[in-house]
Amino acid sequence: MSKENPTNTSTAEEQTKPEAHKGNPPRGTIAEWTVTILLLLFGTTTLVQAFVIPTGSMEDTLLIGDHLLVDKLAFAPPGPISRYILPYTDVKRGDIIVFRYPVNIRDTFVKRVIGMPGDRIRIVNKQVFLNGTALPEPYKYHKTEYIDSYRDNFPSEPNQRLSESGDSMLEKNVDPVTREVIVPEGHYFAMGDNRDHSLDSRYWGFVPRGNIIGKPVIIYWSYDAPTERLAGSFLSFDHAKDLAINFFSKTRWKRSLNVIRGHEIPSNK
Repeated sequence: MSKENPTNTSTAEEQTKPEAHKGNPPRGTIAEWTVTILLLLFGTTTLVQAFVIPTGSMEDTLLIGDHLLVDKLAFAPPGPISRYILPYTDVKRGDIIVFRYPVNIRDTFVKRVIGMPGDRIRIVNKQVFLNGTALPEPYKYHKTEYIDSYRDNFPSEPNQRLSESGDSMLEKNVDPVTREVIVPEGHYFAMGDNRDHSLDSRYWGFVPRGNIIGKPVIIYWSYDAPTERLAGSFLSFDHAKDLAINFFSKTRWKRSLNVIRGHEIPSNK
């Protein structure tokens, strides 16, 4: 008798349990999905961030409509333990970086690091001189033939209105003898590869170290679309319609999954 009671009770529970929880998802499934969602949220906010190129300032290295994954850990301050297990690196000349625009940190820019703290920079007739030596730049493009008095001979008297930080750079960080811009500690001088059409450090000054978000590592998708459809925070109706009609024809398939690499620039010191 004593052996039969537990068996009968178990059988009764097994028979009634499905009835009691019919239509409800198992607790294990809910827990698994909860953990998955939390990991995805953690990954997309802490480890990796998606970013789209809305302008042509980095052409032809990066094109308008390139969708990137940005490694947010690469330039993060290493912790006492994580420094030994995660691939932290220092920002280097030639690195492509994603950063908060110093004039308005709600905007995000992507440029190439040309100058490190302490570097001296001057541009003469479109040629960049780093610490007194002409810089070989296989990644740069000039898409206009004329010489702009400020853009292509920098630093010089501005021929357009600069941001407050750009004016401050010219006032405080230019050597009066050599006419070179000196990059201050904790800051970087960044330029677009499309030199003649890039709003960069020549116009708004230096990139503070704290503004750097990370470095782009891969183009996960590239779609041929104009700037006005990519610059906003939300998907516009026109862009959604265009995607629905032209997804396959306007996707640049050859650029998909292309790895993004910087270019080592010598210090010339």
